[in-house]
Amino acid sequence: QVQLVESGGGLVQPGWSLRLSCAASGSIFSIDDMGWYRQAPGKERELVATITSGGSTNYADSVKGRFTISRDNTKNTVYLQMNSLKPGDTAVYYCNANVEQIVAWGTFKEDYWGQGTQVTVSS
Repeated sequence: QVQLVESGGGLVQPGWSLRLSCAASGSIFSIDDMGWYRQAPGKERELVATITSGGSTNYADSVKGRFTISRDNTKNTVYLQMNSLKPGDTAVYYCNANVEQIVAWGTFKEDYWGQGTQVTVSS
Protein backbone atom coordinates (compact mmCIF):
# COMPACT_ATOMS: atom_id res chain seq x y z
CA GLN A 1 0.00 0.00 0.00
CA VAL A 2 1.03 3.57 -0.70
CA GLN A 3 -0.08 6.75 1.04
CA LEU A 4 0.17 10.31 -0.20
CA VAL A 5 -0.01 13.01 2.47
CA GLU A 6 -0.44 16.64 1.44
CA SER A 7 0.26 19.75 3.49
CA GLY A 8 0.55 23.50 3.08
CA GLY A 9 -2.93 24.65 2.17
CA GLY A 10 -4.68 27.56 3.82
CA LEU A 11 -6.43 30.92 3.50
CA VAL A 12 -4.47 33.72 1.84
CA GLN A 13 -5.15 37.08 0.24
CA PRO A 14 -4.87 37.70 -3.51
CA GLY A 15 -1.27 38.15 -4.56
CA TRP A 16 0.13 36.06 -1.74
CA SER A 17 2.04 32.79 -2.04
CA LEU A 18 1.65 29.25 -0.73
CA ARG A 19 3.77 26.12 -1.01
CA LEU A 20 2.11 22.71 -1.08
CA SER A 21 3.95 19.49 -0.28
CA CYS A 22 2.99 15.88 -0.88
CA ALA A 23 4.99 12.99 0.55
CA ALA A 24 4.56 9.42 -0.65
CA SER A 25 5.24 6.51 1.67
CA GLY A 26 4.73 2.75 1.76
CA SER A 27 5.74 -0.07 -0.56
CA ILE A 28 7.44 2.05 -3.22
CA PHE A 29 9.92 0.72 -5.76
CA SER A 30 9.92 3.86 -7.88
CA ILE A 31 7.67 6.79 -8.80
CA ASP A 32 7.14 7.92 -12.37
CA ASP A 33 4.99 11.00 -12.97
CA MET A 34 3.81 13.09 -10.04
CA GLY A 35 1.34 15.91 -10.26
CA TRP A 36 -1.10 18.33 -8.74
CA TYR A 37 -4.77 18.61 -9.62
CA ARG A 38 -7.49 20.84 -8.21
CA GLN A 39 -11.25 20.83 -7.89
CA ALA A 40 -13.30 23.93 -7.26
CA PRO A 41 -16.90 23.73 -5.98
CA GLY A 42 -19.26 22.68 -8.75
CA LYS A 43 -16.43 21.99 -11.19
CA GLU A 44 -14.59 18.94 -12.39
CA ARG A 45 -11.10 18.07 -11.20
CA GLU A 46 -8.49 19.66 -13.46
CA LEU A 47 -4.78 19.29 -14.02
CA VAL A 48 -2.58 21.98 -12.50
CA ALA A 49 0.94 20.68 -13.14
CA THR A 50 2.86 17.45 -13.62
CA ILE A 51 6.51 16.45 -13.39
CA THR A 52 8.28 13.35 -14.64
CA SER A 53 10.91 11.43 -12.71
CA GLY A 54 13.49 13.17 -14.88
CA GLY A 55 12.17 16.61 -14.05
CA SER A 56 10.20 17.52 -17.18
CA THR A 57 7.22 19.68 -16.30
CA ASN A 58 3.82 20.52 -17.74
CA TYR A 59 1.44 23.26 -16.58
CA ALA A 60 -2.13 24.31 -17.15
CA ASP A 61 -2.27 27.56 -19.09
CA SER A 62 -4.05 29.25 -16.17
CA VAL A 63 -1.06 28.80 -13.84
CA LYS A 64 1.92 29.17 -16.19
CA GLY A 65 4.35 31.76 -14.90
CA ARG A 66 2.82 31.74 -11.40
CA PHE A 67 3.12 28.14 -10.19
CA THR A 68 6.22 25.93 -10.09
CA ILE A 69 6.20 22.18 -9.58
CA SER A 70 9.29 20.38 -8.29
CA ARG A 71 10.15 17.07 -6.66
CA ASP A 72 12.73 15.48 -4.40
CA ASN A 73 13.16 11.89 -5.52
CA THR A 74 15.18 11.02 -2.42
CA LYS A 75 12.17 11.93 -0.28
CA ASN A 76 9.42 10.76 -2.67
CA THR A 77 7.98 14.25 -2.33
CA VAL A 78 6.44 16.67 -4.81
CA TYR A 79 6.00 20.39 -4.22
CA LEU A 80 3.87 23.14 -5.74
CA GLN A 81 5.04 26.71 -5.24
CA MET A 82 2.09 29.00 -5.92
CA ASN A 83 2.78 32.72 -6.37
CA SER A 84 0.51 35.63 -7.25
CA LEU A 85 -2.52 33.69 -6.12
CA LYS A 86 -5.92 34.71 -7.45
CA PRO A 87 -9.45 34.04 -6.16
CA GLY A 88 -9.87 31.74 -9.16
CA ASP A 89 -7.19 29.47 -7.68
CA THR A 90 -9.49 28.60 -4.79
CA ALA A 91 -10.00 24.84 -4.77
CA VAL A 92 -9.11 21.59 -3.08
CA TYR A 93 -5.68 20.58 -4.35
CA TYR A 94 -4.86 16.89 -4.77
CA CYS A 95 -1.52 15.30 -5.45
CA ASN A 96 -1.15 12.28 -7.68
CA ALA A 97 1.66 9.79 -8.14
CA ASN A 98 2.18 6.89 -10.52
CA VAL A 99 3.91 4.37 -8.27
CA GLU A 100 5.71 1.18 -9.20
CA GLN A 101 5.53 -1.47 -6.49
CA ILE A 102 7.22 -4.83 -6.10
CA VAL A 103 5.07 -7.87 -5.43
CA ALA A 104 5.76 -11.59 -5.33
CA TRP A 105 5.20 -12.06 -9.06
CA GLY A 106 7.01 -8.95 -10.25
CA THR A 107 6.14 -5.28 -10.35
CA PHE A 108 3.06 -3.25 -11.20
CA LYS A 109 2.18 0.42 -11.49
CA GLU A 110 -0.80 2.14 -9.96
CA ASP A 111 -2.02 5.71 -9.58
CA TYR A 112 -2.47 7.04 -6.05
CA TRP A 113 -4.17 10.19 -4.80
CA GLY A 114 -3.77 12.26 -1.68
CA GLN A 115 -6.68 13.28 0.52
CA GLY A 116 -6.66 16.87 -0.71
CA THR A 117 -5.77 20.20 0.89
CA GLN A 118 -7.93 23.32 0.76
CA VAL A 119 -6.54 26.50 -0.78
CA THR A 120 -8.69 29.59 -0.40
CA VAL A 121 -7.74 32.94 -1.92
CA SER A 122 -9.91 35.76 -0.65
CA SER A 123 -9.64 39.32 0.54
